[in-house]
Amino acid sequence: MAGQMRVIPFQVVTQAEQVHETPQGVSLIQAPEVWEQSRGEGITIAILDTGCDTDHPDLQGRIQGGRNFTGDDEGNPDIYEDYNGHGTHVAGTIAGIANDSGVVGVAPEANLLILKVLDRQGSGQYEWIINGIHYAVEQKVDIISMSLGGPEDVPAMHEAIQAAVAQNILVICAAGNEGDNQESTDEYGYPGYYNEVISVGSVNLSKQSSEFSNTNTEVDLVAPGEDILSTYLDGKYATLSGTSMATPHVSGAMALIKIIANRSFERELTEPELYAQLVRRTIPLGYSPRAEGNGFLYLTALEKLAEILKPEAVVKMLDRS
Repeated sequence: MAGQMRVIPFQVVTQAEQVHETPQGVSLIQAPEVWEQSRGEGITIAILDTGCDTDHPDLQGRIQGGRNFTGDDEGNPDIYEDYNGHGTHVAGTIAGIANDSGVVGVAPEANLLILKVLDRQGSGQYEWIINGIHYAVEQKVDIISMSLGGPEDVPAMHEAIQAAVAQNILVICAAGNEGDNQESTDEYGYPGYYNEVISVGSVNLSKQSSEFSNTNTEVDLVAPGEDILSTYLDGKYATLSGTSMATPHVSGAMALIKIIANRSFERELTEPELYAQLVRRTIPLGYSPRAEGNGFLYLTALEKLAEILKPEAVVKMLDRS
């Protein structure tokens, strides 16, 4: 199997020693507004990336284990430390803890399984990624988050993803950063282009489509992916940009949605049903579906809709017309 997968190219904007805030992206998708209903407790998210800074103060108690599939640390499967920064940043966006310092993630009580499938250079063999997906399935995770991609459609990787989805695991992938700012042209990255995955495009903090975000017919939704503040190496923080940064917003949100929806329906929803619950929590931004899919991730969309459709609100609207 020739070729390699890489972290979706990302840009380090700034680094910081100390911060104290809820990142803007987490607020924009309305995560804090649903924390009374769910904080991701009991949900396990496998992060397939460059590993993680396991000593980071904002990730304490969230990492339930991990495994190294790369050649780093002489291939020792039990050392899944991050020497790149990318995986640590993704982890913080998903599940940074609410500890009154640093940053807080979308699902601050979700459990993380750190599967290191990309090395310190941010690249990995397809075999590493495929093995990581199979391992996540064996561990019975709820969600697989992959902020990585490559130009090749590798059947074994596709089959591994299909096997995961067949076990009702939600597989969430970055759409890719080969975009040319033209909605009419398609850019393909794998695994993001596979129909079975939830493919995430990027918008900036003003909800404008990111110039770099891939456009194609398989984009499912968009989330904040520019100037995203999160955890970084050596217990520090960094602001990064890329569809890599949009993806963990959706991965964390799915942890919240899974708990809320299962509770509401009083049963365990299937993967297609959970996807439908995610789509219900999007709002259109006015871009082509090739750029924004179903729209922007907005966790309180249902509540907002219910307010608009209250009988008294409808009466007011009719009075105005």
